[in-house]
Amino acid sequence: MATFLYKLGRLAFRRRHFVALIWVALLTLAGVGAASAPPAGNSSFSIPGTEAQKAFDLLEQRFPGQSADGATARVVFKAPSGEKMTDAGNKATVEKTVDELADGSEVASVADPYTGDAVSKDGTIAYASVKYDVSGMELEESTKDALEDAAQQARDAGLTVEVGGDALQAVPETGATEIIGIAVAAVVLVITFGSLVSAGLPLLTALIGVGIGVSSITALASALELGSTTSILAMMIGLAVGIDYALFIVSRYRAELAEGREREDAAGRAVGTAGSAVVFAGLTVVIALVGLAVVNIPMLTKMGIAAAGTVAVAVLIALTMIPALLGYAGRRVKPAGAKGKLLGRSRKGAQKPQAQEKPRGQGQGQPKANLGTRWASFVVRRPLAVLLLGVIGLGAAAIPASSLELGLPDDGSQPTSTTQRRAYDLLSDGFGPGFNGPLMVVVDAKGSDAPKDAFTDVEKQIKDLDGVVAVAPPAPNKGGDTATITVIPDSKPSSVQTEDLVHSIRDAGGDIKADTGAETLVTGSTAMNIDVSEKLNDALVPYLVLVVGLAFLLLIVVFRSILVPLKAALGFLLSVMAALGAVVAVFQWGWLSGLMGVEETGPVMSMMPIFMVGVVFGLAMDYEVFLVTRMREAYVHGEKPHQAIVTGFKHGARVVTAAAVIMMAVFAGFIGSSESMVKMIGFGLAIAVFFDAFVVRMAIVPAVLALLGKKAWWLPKWLDRALPNVDVEGEGLRTADERGADPDEDRELARA
Repeated sequence: MATFLYKLGRLAFRRRHFVALIWVALLTLAGVGAASAPPAGNSSFSIPGTEAQKAFDLLEQRFPGQSADGATARVVFKAPSGEKMTDAGNKATVEKTVDELADGSEVASVADPYTGDAVSKDGTIAYASVKYDVSGMELEESTKDALEDAAQQARDAGLTVEVGGDALQAVPETGATEIIGIAVAAVVLVITFGSLVSAGLPLLTALIGVGIGVSSITALASALELGSTTSILAMMIGLAVGIDYALFIVSRYRAELAEGREREDAAGRAVGTAGSAVVFAGLTVVIALVGLAVVNIPMLTKMGIAAAGTVAVAVLIALTMIPALLGYAGRRVKPAGAKGKLLGRSRKGAQKPQAQEKPRGQGQGQPKANLGTRWASFVVRRPLAVLLLGVIGLGAAAIPASSLELGLPDDGSQPTSTTQRRAYDLLSDGFGPGFNGPLMVVVDAKGSDAPKDAFTDVEKQIKDLDGVVAVAPPAPNKGGDTATITVIPDSKPSSVQTEDLVHSIRDAGGDIKADTGAETLVTGSTAMNIDVSEKLNDALVPYLVLVVGLAFLLLIVVFRSILVPLKAALGFLLSVMAALGAVVAVFQWGWLSGLMGVEETGPVMSMMPIFMVGVVFGLAMDYEVFLVTRMREAYVHGEKPHQAIVTGFKHGARVVTAAAVIMMAVFAGFIGSSESMVKMIGFGLAIAVFFDAFVVRMAIVPAVLALLGKKAWWLPKWLDRALPNVDVEGEGLRTADERGADPDEDRELARA
């Protein structure tokens, strides 16, 4: 592989005009596609194989024309202090608002509070339910404006009015902190390279890659039903890995220049060595993201595949456009050790001393050791102490994960500044906490001899269950073979008590079917959330086995070792558990919630554990590949195991540190999002990168390798013969170089 990528790097360097033209054309094509594509419609949320989904599908079949997936809104009214909603003036205002809402072109129905028992017992709060023909994402802006105008007119009349439901659903905003994250990445690149040109290359290529990826997602959003969160996730991961992959290749290019190579040859060797690591690191990320398909939740599958596509684009750009841009930059990209005038430390001929560096034993005849070398030397001397400290520290951070509670965000997790959250609170105050999460029980009596008796029997049995506040009378369809029953729990939607009630109703359904022949199903947003959480929990272990297993095999090929990939996988488990503990501490327990902008604590998003496992595993293997391939390279070239660890840190620690800081900055930039799910993902990934890069890869990994010594690189002979030699460490390039031959010519001679 190293020889093939070497040729690719040199070709891209020589044919830089052609390469740049291809990528600019792809960016333009994707941009035009995004601009001309129809707006994204509703991103259908389905969970095949669950009872809630089965009931939802049955509703669409038995209640045609009722738009089961149509948007809803609850316009909540509160009377002024000392008044009631039943007072003549307040009643007239509400009825006028209801009439105005009913005139909307996309409105299916509006329920009057005074005829639908929608006034609280104390008479201070009432609500009007609005049902639309289309989903929240498909509503026209004029319809949303009419809803807000009607609410505002009621406010002008003296009432407190808030609007809940998904009718006012908006595309999440990431906020200014995203730009701050990119700015931090730029500063880190400038400090790392000491040159604006060298720092600008990774940023430029990452932005082009993200532009192509996100524009492609936007262009396909309507056809593939991709939600807005999909493009945000692709942007988040694409920016992070795009900058990091380019950073590693540019850094290796500068190191090759420092050894006195010509620029075209240096570009080829940078792509042949660091590019090999980029390919395998990218593959682990792609495997982890595409592997989300095993969960069998279409929305999660689409998110994973879209993000994986953006990562693939980032890899291709790093392998081709970076060497092309290096050709354009020419002498403005300086060798490693030769700082630009930007930092005021320009040194002539700085590359010559580095060209003389040979591993002759630590501290003998070498220039002053850098921080990475000193740290690695310390770890090699005290491996057991460093290992224990790292494991204990991550274990302590993981403790909160033991109290993890899962759920999906609703209006109760919105900031208090939003009208949706204020409507949620008003309904909770007026009608009880369970009113915001009603359960819909669907009774399929098609196989029953007495459907009406079956409906009544189900209603009675549900009323007798603990945790039920109210049960609405059965509402049958026109055919009389199916009915819906609305159940109001006495606990909030995300509580354990509500989850227990759902299971109690489902358990009672078994007896009902035996007695009447009618099947009872529970659905609604609350039941759907519960089913999603259970489905994700059930899929976590198979997903771990699949993703970690495939990546383990891939890393065996890369490192030609059994223990190094095993250690990488175990280190990942430590970092992801510690990251989950941090997420629980902030978003569930409320630690530092003010600093993170978390206004409402509650259950952690159901998708978070499995999503973090996928994404963090891929990113963790990035640092494993980049750092340990340098150690493997030194070991293969004749260094002793302990010295190879020091050499790997000498060349890789600074760049890996910069890459980790950049990735953390990019992810942390999404903490400012208005969407709680995006905020949680941004924080979780940022803290996971911190734990994995600085504790696992920088401390635990070298400590374990130091303790293992030569055993770390052991591989059974039969397996060594069976595995393909991908030559990530560039041994083929080194062999050709030692003979004074061009790697291309060397390969032709080998074939002859």
